Amino acid sequence: MVKSTRTSAAMEAAVTDLTAAVGLLLRRLRSEANPNELNLSQLGALARLDRNGAATTADLARAESMKPQSMGAILASLEQEGLVRRQPHPTDGRQILFALTAAGVEMRRQRGIAKREWLLAAMAEMEPAELQTLIDAIPLIKRLGEP
Repeated sequence: MVKSTRTSAAMEAAVTDLTAAVGLLLRRLRSEANPNELNLSQLGALARLDRNGAATTADLARAESMKPQSMGAILASLEQEGLVRRQPHPTDGRQILFALTAAGVEMRRQRGIAKREWLLAAMAEMEPAELQTLIDAIPLIKRLGEP
């Protein structure tokens, strides 16, 4: 019984530490790759349009778990920045699709490059044993993230 409590406490501490570490890494990657200083909702909408193609405001709002009015404001700001454009819906003339512009695609590409370059530089500063530990952990981290 004592061992179970100790193991449980150690697991809780590990979960807290891992959550904090992953969050810190993600925030650092975002800050290194976000010179335009777009917010998380804007970045999420751009990423979804990049992955899935053109979509309506309602579809994006549902996918990002937000209200259509909020997504509309996000899309309006991205449109003003020249990162997305409106296009007619192919089957429903009442709806409008939003798609990435060439500038939006390029911004996403540049963000990916900036993230990789920063991470490469950070990993290059590690001691060989630290780097190997990180590399060995990659399959476990991937498995945790899989659905």
